[in-house]
Amino acid sequence: MTRKNTYTYYLPDSNGAPQQHQTSVNSVIIIGANGSGKSKLGAWIEEHDFEGVHRIAAQRNINFSERIPLKSYEEAENTVFYGSADGSSRQNKGPRWAWGKNYTTTLLDDFNDVLAALIAQLNNENHQYVEDCKLAERQGTEKPHTRESSLDKLLSIWNQVFPHRHLKMRDAHFTASVPEHSSDYSGTQMSDGERSVLYLVSQVLCVPENKTLIIDEPEVHLHPSLMGRLWSALEDARPDCLFIFITHDIQLAALHKSSDKVWVKSYDGAMWDWSPIPESDLPEQLLLELLGNRKNVLFVEGANNSYDMQLYSALYPNFYVVPCGGCDQVISNTKAFSSTTGLHSLTAYGIIDRDYRSDEELLALNAKGIFSLKVAEIENLFLVEPVLRIAAERFACSDVEGAIKSIKEYVIHQRFACELDRQIGQAAISHLKTQLRGIEIDGADSLSISDSYTDAIAKIDPKAELSTLRARFERVLRAADYESILGLFNAKGVSNSIGHYLGINNKEYRAKVIKLLRSDCAEKLLDALRPYVPNLPCS
Repeated sequence: MTRKNTYTYYLPDSNGAPQQHQTSVNSVIIIGANGSGKSKLGAWIEEHDFEGVHRIAAQRNINFSERIPLKSYEEAENTVFYGSADGSSRQNKGPRWAWGKNYTTTLLDDFNDVLAALIAQLNNENHQYVEDCKLAERQGTEKPHTRESSLDKLLSIWNQVFPHRHLKMRDAHFTASVPEHSSDYSGTQMSDGERSVLYLVSQVLCVPENKTLIIDEPEVHLHPSLMGRLWSALEDARPDCLFIFITHDIQLAALHKSSDKVWVKSYDGAMWDWSPIPESDLPEQLLLELLGNRKNVLFVEGANNSYDMQLYSALYPNFYVVPCGGCDQVISNTKAFSSTTGLHSLTAYGIIDRDYRSDEELLALNAKGIFSLKVAEIENLFLVEPVLRIAAERFACSDVEGAIKSIKEYVIHQRFACELDRQIGQAAISHLKTQLRGIEIDGADSLSISDSYTDAIAKIDPKAELSTLRARFERVLRAADYESILGLFNAKGVSNSIGHYLGINNKEYRAKVIKLLRSDCAEKLLDALRPYVPNLPCS
């Protein structure tokens, strides 16, 4: 089959009238949350072109008979596509959908008819080949080569999806087998995934040329590992057809990188609120995931099972918390998602460690919805005095006050004081890098550009920066200002070395504090943490 240059599909405009769209790729993704009206939109597309559109509903019976009742291709095709053997409902598909309240939830029970259409199509192909051979004999010309039949295509796609399962069809009876086992098993004993693949492939192969195929919830009964192989094979097998997938499966949507994607936000019973999904600096799969949730978004550092994720999920239960790895990715994702407000009404924030950032840099980030902790890094939250007190009491420490005093002295004098020069140096480097990134160079010629550069560099004074930072760090050390030290001290391992003061293993301390978030003192612990984390505007 020849691939088209362009494919046309229709979506409702703001007045509900069909609006033409074109694409050079033979797949379109319609995605949205449950209840957003995606299936009804699929039905609307079909209603506006009964002859050109074939819709496979989400509710489909994937059981079929041991032996397929044979029909003529015309009868089977009419039943599958229009709902009646004589095709009398071609103009409205009445018997197929019983249009009314249940037109998107009607159970499709057409597996036997689909397989009958495939077998009838195969018989027609075989018959035509025999006739062509007879004609060649009469004319004394070379007989035609055997063509790839519908069954050949079915088996080829099946083998791409299930390379370790063999499918056979003989005398209207489908069987499957595992190569290392000698016995076959009937098609009726196939797994849900196997029967679903057989059903969908047969549907797609039977569709007449140049149709639009709407597949509602293509992921039903299919393991995610099969999805990409199946739909890639089917799209390649039918380049003449346009596939419109209606789904809430973000993995399927993300697999179709170059396809048009439509985000369905809502449906009020008459009109849809939808938008095309534009290119974004946010990874597409993440953008689709965020659009599918109903909460405002909070980007944080760390991974899925990190302390960042566990603490922030408990501290901000009204947000959809997304771990991003490092602080640069938090900043990038927050900015990128905030730039897609035309697609959603959600608010996105980011929380990063304070690290060595200057107050000026933090204020600039705040203006973009990116906030920092009151401590240098998240590990320091395990060191703040209110948390130490709760931990000491819960771990049955014999001398709570003595343990807290010892931990504070250890952090101040044995760790912070000993690492003072390195901490000052790292802070100075961070501040100088920020100033260098902020340099603006003007000029119309090489001389003015050089002068502008020289002037900008002259304003950066490493010695003054080091002097200012040294005075600040030494001041809090002399005052033994524990909270201020936690706001400056970047040393992730410190909180992993204090457990013995509380009578527990050092490396168990942080995990045990996290475990308290699932205990009866969870709210008390959260109250202890809240003064050290940002108070987000809509939390």
